[in-house]
Amino acid sequence: MSPGSPDAGWDTIETVNFSSAEALEWEQIRALVARYISTHGGASELAMVEPRDDRAALESELAEAAEAIAYLRAAASPQQTGQGSAIRINLNHLPDVTQSAQKLRIEGAALEPREIFDLIGFLDRAADVKSFLSAAGERFPLLAARAAGIGDFRDLLGEIEGRIQADGTVLDSASPHLHRVRREIEKQKKAIQESLERFLRANRNEGVLQEEYVTIRNERYVVPVLSGQRRRLPGVIHGASSTGQTLFLEPLETIDLNNELVRLQEEEAREVFRILRELTGRLRAYADPIRDAAAVIAKLDLVFAKARFAIDFDCAIPKFTSGAERRLHLENARHPLLMDVLRRSKREVIPFSLTLDADCRTLLISGPNTGGKTVTLKTVGVVCLMAQAGLPVPCAAAVMPVFEQVLADIGDNQSIEQNLSTFSAHVSRLREMALDATPDSLVLLDEIGSATDPEEGGALGVALVDHFRAAGAFTLASTHLTALKIYGANTKTVLNASMGFDEQTLAPTYKLQVGLPGKSAGLAIAARLGMPEDILKRARANLSSQEVELSELIANLHRRIEEADRTQAALDRERNELRVREKRIAAESAQREAEKLRDLEARFEEMQQRWQQRADQTVEKIEQSAERRKAVDHAFRETARVKREMREDFNSVVRSPEAGGEQKKTPRIEEGSRIRIKGIREPARVRRVLGDGRFEAEAGYMKMQVSAEDVEEVLPEISGPQPSKLPKNVRFRPAPELNPVVREINLIGDHAVEAAERVEKFLDSAVMATAARVRIVHGHGMGVLKRTVEDVLRGNPHVEKFYPAPPYEGGAGATIVELKE
Repeated sequence: MSPGSPDAGWDTIETVNFSSAEALEWEQIRALVARYISTHGGASELAMVEPRDDRAALESELAEAAEAIAYLRAAASPQQTGQGSAIRINLNHLPDVTQSAQKLRIEGAALEPREIFDLIGFLDRAADVKSFLSAAGERFPLLAARAAGIGDFRDLLGEIEGRIQADGTVLDSASPHLHRVRREIEKQKKAIQESLERFLRANRNEGVLQEEYVTIRNERYVVPVLSGQRRRLPGVIHGASSTGQTLFLEPLETIDLNNELVRLQEEEAREVFRILRELTGRLRAYADPIRDAAAVIAKLDLVFAKARFAIDFDCAIPKFTSGAERRLHLENARHPLLMDVLRRSKREVIPFSLTLDADCRTLLISGPNTGGKTVTLKTVGVVCLMAQAGLPVPCAAAVMPVFEQVLADIGDNQSIEQNLSTFSAHVSRLREMALDATPDSLVLLDEIGSATDPEEGGALGVALVDHFRAAGAFTLASTHLTALKIYGANTKTVLNASMGFDEQTLAPTYKLQVGLPGKSAGLAIAARLGMPEDILKRARANLSSQEVELSELIANLHRRIEEADRTQAALDRERNELRVREKRIAAESAQREAEKLRDLEARFEEMQQRWQQRADQTVEKIEQSAERRKAVDHAFRETARVKREMREDFNSVVRSPEAGGEQKKTPRIEEGSRIRIKGIREPARVRRVLGDGRFEAEAGYMKMQVSAEDVEEVLPEISGPQPSKLPKNVRFRPAPELNPVVREINLIGDHAVEAAERVEKFLDSAVMATAARVRIVHGHGMGVLKRTVEDVLRGNPHVEKFYPAPPYEGGAGATIVELKE
């Protein structure tokens, strides 16, 4: 096991030696992820991240990272509310408590005031993290399980709260004795000040004072006197000015007062030390839970750093394969370091996709110089290393085996010190790789067979690639050599690929195309870079006819494939246009049918009303007969029966499949569907499908469980507000939209004054947007933010009432506010 392995039993890829890691720029990748680390502990965790081959551990880590990505996206989504809602977790500026936690292990040692304050602040923030993740445990069980390792420090925080200030000062309220001693110190200082002022007034006109003020020397109160008048004034000299013209005298009558002040200050220091030892003792009782909490926060910091990196670089969670299903599939892969560089100039990386499997594990990449071959090799290697380090990878999708070793020969390994030329260095490295290769290896070869005679280099390159293919290793190699291109075309288990080249602009396109070898286009690139035409003519004349024919054949194949791609793209566009047109025609037809049905229903209702009027008239006549009660009851029953039969006849005739030509499909109810519920005017949104025909729906702030029978209709999604025509000279200006910004505010990390201002503005916006109920997240902590929020709410004229949030909305860490109508 490597010394830097993050957990016992996890084996690092030992064969990813320094040269391979350096060639694949692993340390730069780790530094890129480090930008998203917030704490010292998280940085320590990241420093231990290395590629390894423990598939179970890797999948566990990646599952946790995937959950963190979903959590961050949920926390950033303004629509998420209610049970399981995610609250943003902020670990920035979290104090480093590593040294303090270690000091707690030393029996009898006392922490400094600032160390105690930082520890309490850390535990306070850790408690908030646990609260937030536990509340969202149903949606994010892995994060909640990780946060469960943070202990319960509420009793400890309650004992130490309000005893030490942020600047490290022990407050007077820390103990009654400290409060009394400090009051006596203040009285003693006042008595000394008054004594010295009397001394100054008494000697003001004696010509012995340098200046009339009181200062401190050697922690004792003194006055400045002229050096030549020392003997005229009784007292103790505590020093002189830099010029020697002024002496600092403690008058005789203040010596006892200063002595008493020193005694009181020593008593204060002893009491402060006693309090610090007492507080340290209380913290020492929680030493193990504190260390556990620090470890959990460090792990969470790393997990959320991975998630933020994944979101920022549009990464995917890789999947691993084994056995007969082993394959290397990368979809829209990009090199993260190249992405980072190009972002600064607002450019994007051109992604590539490739697939290698058990039947074809070798890919030969050819194409123009500066066309992206080396970057492609490095990207594959970096993606595999990142995946086996438990990091999300910059791909749309990634599937790969768990490699035991990554063998890379990329770059110029020339060494003057070891007397190695470029070719010798390559051969030395290739010899080691050939001996180490196994079926569980990933082999990356850049410009194999170069730096020597092309014919011999091609023969050596073919032999090496075939050796790695026979060993069963997944192999990617870049080359310009014709021998390797022919080898790739004639070997069934080897794929040729090429980097694109634009014949018109004579520039590389950086697009990987699998299935054909590429042309090196050396002469074309030389022409683009300004090589004189007479030199290029002589170069073309020196080409053999075989090389010219092969180059033209490859160029023709590329042109045909490009034409086929353009034709396919045009067909895809036409197919999509036809689908859109079919949907539009179907929607228009459905709308016409619906309008016809509404017209028929209106006519039927009118007919029923006329029939009802006639029935009522008949009933009135019957009531005048002798046996009117019996006749009336019979008439009412007949009326109800006839109305029911008329409705059934209408439904069977008008709504039947034969009448409409095609039966109307009932829309499917699923999560996110907009529905209308019987008895409720406002449309509702389905939040969760419970099964057995029941759903959990939300209409405004009202949540309920309903059955499918309670749903009157499934409403279409509204793409935007539909403007209606207003009367002349009438203007309409909408009120503030009730968006999620005025439904919730997060104050965690704010100071009290800043939080009060934000709450006032937030309430104003909520009232303007006609919100009825809002949530204010302030965390648990020491209660400062909570008390500030309550003070603001009590004085705000728009607040009807407020109360702690239920557990699924943050519990005591949040406050629900109901606003006046």
